[in-house]
Amino acid sequence: MSQNRTPHVVIVGGGFGGIAAMKALADAPVRVTLIDRHVYNMFQPLMYQVATGGLNAGDVTYFLRSLRAKQRNADFRHGLLVGIDPEHRTAIMSDGENLQYDYLILANGVNTSYFGTPGAYEYAYSMYSRSQALRIRDELFTRLEQAAAKQGPDEIRVVIVGGGATGVEMAGALAELRDQALKDAYPEIDPSKITITLVHRSAELLKPFAPRLRRYAAKMLRKRGVELRLNSGVEEVLQNGVRVASGEFIPAEQVIWATGVAAHKEVSNWGMPQTHGGRIEINDDLRVKGQDRIFAIGDIAAGDDPLPQLAQPAIQGGKHAGEQILRLLHGKPTEAFHYFDKGTMATIGTNAAVAQLRGGITMIGPLAWLVWVVIHIASLLGNGNRVSTLTHFAVRYLWALRKRAIPIVGDVRPVRPNGDREPDPWALQKAE
Repeated sequence: MSQNRTPHVVIVGGGFGGIAAMKALADAPVRVTLIDRHVYNMFQPLMYQVATGGLNAGDVTYFLRSLRAKQRNADFRHGLLVGIDPEHRTAIMSDGENLQYDYLILANGVNTSYFGTPGAYEYAYSMYSRSQALRIRDELFTRLEQAAAKQGPDEIRVVIVGGGATGVEMAGALAELRDQALKDAYPEIDPSKITITLVHRSAELLKPFAPRLRRYAAKMLRKRGVELRLNSGVEEVLQNGVRVASGEFIPAEQVIWATGVAAHKEVSNWGMPQTHGGRIEINDDLRVKGQDRIFAIGDIAAGDDPLPQLAQPAIQGGKHAGEQILRLLHGKPTEAFHYFDKGTMATIGTNAAVAQLRGGITMIGPLAWLVWVVIHIASLLGNGNRVSTLTHFAVRYLWALRKRAIPIVGDVRPVRPNGDREPDPWALQKAE
C-alpha cells in the first residue's frame, strides 16, 4: 500500500477511458491521480469541425483540472509517463519524478500511424490533438486569403487520405464549407477552384458499416462534389501532392492524413507486452498480460477479441477497470469485460449521416443526422461546452441561417511590413 495507507490509483490519459475510470472510482476509498500530456480533454469526434472552422477549439475542449471540483478524491498531474517499474509499483515521469501506485490504468490512447509512407510525416497533416486541428484550419485560411488577393495559386486542392469515419466527415465538412460558407466570405474565389479528393486504399468507404451505409456515404460525398479515388493506396506524400500505387500523381496544396493509428513512441519503453501497432496486450479482465495491478483500456489496449477503436469501448472499459480495482480492494476476483455495442455513426454534412445501431438497425439521411447531433452534444463533458457547441451548430446548420454562416476564421499572419514577427520555433515543429 501507499505510505498514507490509502490505496493510490494512477490513471494515464485524460480521454474517454481515463475519465470514465476516474469517475468509476469517485466513491471508492482510494486516491486517484489522473496524468495527461495535455491539460485538456479534446472531444476527438468533433476535431474535424475545429479543423474546418465549424467550431472553436474551446467548444470541444475541457480543462482537466476542473474534474477535481467534481471528485474530491481525484487530482491531476500534467506530465508524460516514460517508464513503469512494476516491482516497486512506480510510474516514472519525464521530469524525473516517480509516482508510487497501488493500481495503474493505462488509457493514453494512440497517435497517427503513417505506415512508413515516404513524406507523410513531413508533409501531411493529422488530427490527433487540438494544435494539429488548428494548423489545418490556419493553413486552409492562409491559402484562401492568398488566393483571394491573387498572391499565390488560384487553386486550393485538398487531398484526404483515408475513407474511414474521420476521412468521410472531414471531406463532407470541407465540401460544405466550400459550397455554403465561403461563397459570401470569398466572392473573389471561384468555388470550382477548391477541389476535395478523398483517396482510399479499399474499394468502399466506412468498412465497419453495413453495405447500405457505405453506398449512401459514397453517393452523398460525390453529390457534394468530393472526388473519390478508391482502390488507390498512397505510396508517397510530396510537398505538392501525393503519388498513388498506380504511379499517378494527384496534386494538392494540403494533404490531410485520416487513416492509421499506432501507440505513442514512449510506450515501447514501458516494458509492457505489445502487439500490432504497439498496442498493449491485455487479458479478458483488462489487466495487462503478466501484470496483476496494471490495466490497459481504450485504443492502447488489444485483447484476444479486438474491439473497435471508438469512444464507447474506451468508456465502458474505463468503468470496468475502476470496478475491478474495487473488487480487488475487497479481496474479490476480477470479472471479464463484456463490451455492449451501442452502434456507431458518421456524418457527411447537413441532413446527411449514417448510423448503425445494435441489432442490425441502420439509419441514413436527416434522421441519422439529427441523432448524430444530439448524441455528440450530449457526450461533451461540460455544460458550457454543450451550450456553445449547440449555438454554433444552430448558426451553421439551421436552414435560414446557414446560407449566410461565416466560418470561424483561422489565424492568418498579418502582412504589414514592420508588424509581422517571425513565428516562434515551437510553432514550426510537427505537433504530436
